Amino acid sequence: MADETINATSNGKPATAVRTKSGAKAKVSAAAKSVSKEADKAKSTATLTLKDSAAKLQKQATGKARAYVVEGKDKAGGALDEFSKLMREAAGSVDDNLGAQYGDYARSAAKALGGFSDQLKAKDVDELLEDLRNFARKSPAVAVGTAAAIGFVLARIVKSGLDGDRDA
Repeated sequence: MADETINATSNGKPATAVRTKSGAKAKVSAAAKSVSKEADKAKSTATLTLKDSAAKLQKQATGKARAYVVEGKDKAGGALDEFSKLMREAAGSVDDNLGAQYGDYARSAAKALGGFSDQLKAKDVDELLEDLRNFARKSPAVAVGTAAAIGFVLARIVKSGLDGDRDA
């Protein structure tokens, strides 16, 4: 591609200009590089912003989940205490109706539930999660079966709650 010479007149005086195609290409190439650099900067900034936002959301979700787990742990401990108390109280009537041996079984079960409740309340969330992981590693079949049973019970509870809302 050759350079192009232009002859023109301006105010009655001849003017000569040389327009080079290679000069125009260089300017376009430089502009394209500049735009590319700006696009890369914008992409980097957007990526950092998204990562920061995702990290903040993850932190918030983790905090809320942890709060729900602590609340659930406290409620479960209270429920186990109540159930243990009911079993201890019922042990006397089991003694009268079925015999002392069965009453002792009820008292033993109540004591075990009370001990489990105390252990549950004494541990923090991280310790409980580690215990669950270890249990799942040692007994995966039992862990899967337990998870399925808990899921079934929760589904029934939710369904009965939704059915109750329709009746109201």
